[in-house]
Amino acid sequence: MPILKNEKKALRASKKRETSNRRIKSKVKTNFDKLKNTPTKEILASTYSSIDKAAKKNIFHKNKAKRLKKQAANFLNKSK
Repeated sequence: MPILKNEKKALRASKKRETSNRRIKSKVKTNFDKLKNTPTKEILASTYSSIDKAAKKNIFHKNKAKRLKKQAANFLNKSK
């Protein structure tokens, strides 16, 4: 456990960021799974949206976001 005051504060901030980031990552994963099961344009749009939000908040690197969006598009293209 942290001893110094600033270390305690850093730990609190880290935990808060972790829960927020986990929520956003979970949403991306949920949308991705929905897209795998039933690929539609509406689900693809919501998947893109959640990936873009994660990239904007620096949860995903921009190149990872592009890669995920490409994979999502491929699910839709393969289903046709």
